Amino acid sequence: MNRKKIGLMAAGLLLAVQTAIVPGVQAAPTGEIEIILDGQSLQSDASPYIVQGANVTMVPLRVISEGLGAQVNWSASSGTVTITAQNKNISMDNGAQSATVNGKSVRLDASARMSSGRVMVPLRFVGEELGLKVDWQASERVITLSSGKEGASTSGNTSSVGSGSLTSDTSASGNQESVSTDQGAKANNDGQDAVNSPSTSTKEDSSGSSQGNMAQVKATTSMRGAWISTINGDWPSSGARNSSEKQKQEFTKMLDDLQGMGINAVFVQVRASGDALYPSDLVPWSKYLTNTQGKNPGYDPLKFMISESHKRGMEFHAWFNPFRANSTGTTSGLAANHVANQHPDWIVKNGSQLYINPGIPAARQHVIAAIMEVVNGYDIDGVHLDDYFYPYSGTFDDDATFKAYNANKISNKGDWRRDNVNSFVRDLGKSIHTSKSKVQFGISPFGVWRNKSQDITGSDTKAGVTAYDTTFADVRTWINKEWIDYVAPQIYWSIGFPAAGYDKLVAWWSNEVKNSDVKLYIGHSPYKIGTPEKGWQSAQELIKQLELNENYKQVKGDIYFSAQHLRKNPYGLIQLLQNYYQL
Repeated sequence: MNRKKIGLMAAGLLLAVQTAIVPGVQAAPTGEIEIILDGQSLQSDASPYIVQGANVTMVPLRVISEGLGAQVNWSASSGTVTITAQNKNISMDNGAQSATVNGKSVRLDASARMSSGRVMVPLRFVGEELGLKVDWQASERVITLSSGKEGASTSGNTSSVGSGSLTSDTSASGNQESVSTDQGAKANNDGQDAVNSPSTSTKEDSSGSSQGNMAQVKATTSMRGAWISTINGDWPSSGARNSSEKQKQEFTKMLDDLQGMGINAVFVQVRASGDALYPSDLVPWSKYLTNTQGKNPGYDPLKFMISESHKRGMEFHAWFNPFRANSTGTTSGLAANHVANQHPDWIVKNGSQLYINPGIPAARQHVIAAIMEVVNGYDIDGVHLDDYFYPYSGTFDDDATFKAYNANKISNKGDWRRDNVNSFVRDLGKSIHTSKSKVQFGISPFGVWRNKSQDITGSDTKAGVTAYDTTFADVRTWINKEWIDYVAPQIYWSIGFPAAGYDKLVAWWSNEVKNSDVKLYIGHSPYKIGTPEKGWQSAQELIKQLELNENYKQVKGDIYFSAQHLRKNPYGLIQLLQNYYQL
């Protein structure tokens, strides 16, 4: 490992934030703090700092796991750190004045704490409990750790501690979802109960060694997205319809607001109901621009939005509802070139909505062609699909289609429907990557793939509907075959919710993408803040979820539904996000 010192400027900035939000933290005197174990410098993703009056150096938990090679675990719900190495088990609660070592209480000069999105622990206490000699050289700003073994060294994630060597592998818009009670994915605010979250568990690999999921995702480099819905009122406002200037003003103001709270990517709904926010040869203009479907708004909104996003260094992802044809159950008000008018044989009425039938190959190809218009014509960063495949409820009349379009002779209609969606996802992904390899392709499915009661490999949940069995979204296949670049499950429940706990689902999805190149983004529900559902009475629930995500290196970022609910600043959410993202 090359000797690498922690930059003074980075340390100063971080310590300034910590001093402001963590009582008792003193910024270190001018100089660099370096941690050396058996002659090798340990790298840190956040600067150590000194606790005022206690002369205790606090370091990120990652130093303990990756540098000292201990097995570590952080439970965001209980605020408990556990550190295990050889015959020692150390437990520290956030803010507590004592720790537990092998069942015995030991007084602390400084407690473990969450600071600026990092779990910080006292280095001397932990090091000495793990059998290391700890020496602080104040004049040189260096902490030296020694295992007492001749020739001991640190390499990668392996470190000698005490008498042996340990390894540590720190290793979009839904319809109706039902988890004991119904909850609208990206839409409704029905109540649900929440309970405390169990601590995150570690896993065993095939060799029997413990593998911790404790890698920290740096907030400055992770995906921080916001869904911008046209159909649900994020943009444009009803008062801005028929006014291109008002629409432009509203969008740029929204970008500035979002960027000011840490958002670095927008997922804009450019096709909500078989229509478009851009000039198309295949589908009509969206009514949300002019109140009339098919009417030209006088400018190219998509081109404008991409330009304004890129000016601010923000990614622009074009969000498509793949198979929703209309949000009402009639063709009234639809333009002559709308798919429901041009191809009525492709349309299935389901309750109060019209769907394009995924079982018809030509219909699937039409949707792909409409999406590829945008891929080929615009400088987008990604193509994003929500969960509009098959509907969540009601009767979907596709018996005739099942008989007419079943070349693979699939006997089970559910398997046939999944095969239809799989073909669509595979063909769309291939088209996107063949045309523009750098354009990301991702999908935001319902947050529960399958319950364990339905499939032993499913999540420990009791959801009334699932992605696999209800919308026929075989997300596992998409991940395993890497047809998509990222998956963003809509995990809209609170930590510890009995039927579908946020904590359990993040752990499950993290494991699902673990051996693939598919990135995992988490879909969050700020629209729930302030609703009766337990756990959402304050905005702190969302911050707890972000902190819990830091336990999983597979989680590469977060997407929030939706922009309007972020901008409403429920219970001071904006300031909390600014603090978390260290803005």
